[in-house]
Amino acid sequence: MAKSPYSPPGSRREVRGALADALVGLAETPSDASLIDDLLQRIVQLTADLVAPVSYASVTRTRDGAPTTVAMSSEIALAVDSAQYADQTGPCLDALDVGVPVAVPDIAATMAWPRFREAALDLGLRASLSIPLFAGAGVTVAALNLYGHDPDMMAPLTDRVWTAYDPERTAASDPPSSDPGTEELVSGLIEAFAVRAVIQQALGMIMHQRRSTAEEAYLILRVKAAETGRSLIETAASTRQHDDRPTPGS
Repeated sequence: MAKSPYSPPGSRREVRGALADALVGLAETPSDASLIDDLLQRIVQLTADLVAPVSYASVTRTRDGAPTTVAMSSEIALAVDSAQYADQTGPCLDALDVGVPVAVPDIAATMAWPRFREAALDLGLRASLSIPLFAGAGVTVAALNLYGHDPDMMAPLTDRVWTAYDPERTAASDPPSSDPGTEELVSGLIEAFAVRAVIQQALGMIMHQRRSTAEEAYLILRVKAAETGRSLIETAASTRQHDDRPTPGS
């Protein structure tokens, strides 16, 4: 039986499922691990299969200094990605660069990315959403690109995804989507952020204790995980708990 992803205290795991587990698994995995592309392919296929507004999905990563589609649910998604690479601009590239979701609620109305607009409209696509994804180091490693035929269906998806990236939009009054796949996607993103918070707190402690850079702290955490046979998130949680212990005489 596969091991369930680590759930940090206070994480909002409201919906369980394979897609949420894959997103959390990505957040727990070292950013340079060979497993990353397999996780991204799984996330792409599950998103295309489960999230109702999404017709096609893909993932963009930077390889050898150039953006590349490393996973896709259809050649149609690849064609739209490739138009952005040829133009050296587009929502998937912006999401990869800035680390926040980039939505195109009405592709026909966008003037910013002409090749993207032309390619998407030619293929019958009317709205898109690119979501930055991160792995263990906490920095963006890929953009999950979601393409849809129906702008009215894509709009609630965009709103729900933003609740994971903008704490101001996570109020209880924010109604859930009626689409279970969307809720699972959002649940996975929210818990992935909780995982990232635990790892980043551990890195901050290491930086303070060792007077190291962020990169050095991450390497120290990775080596410690390998030496103890624990996962990155388990090692981070242990590091944080150890630092929280009261000092003698306090």
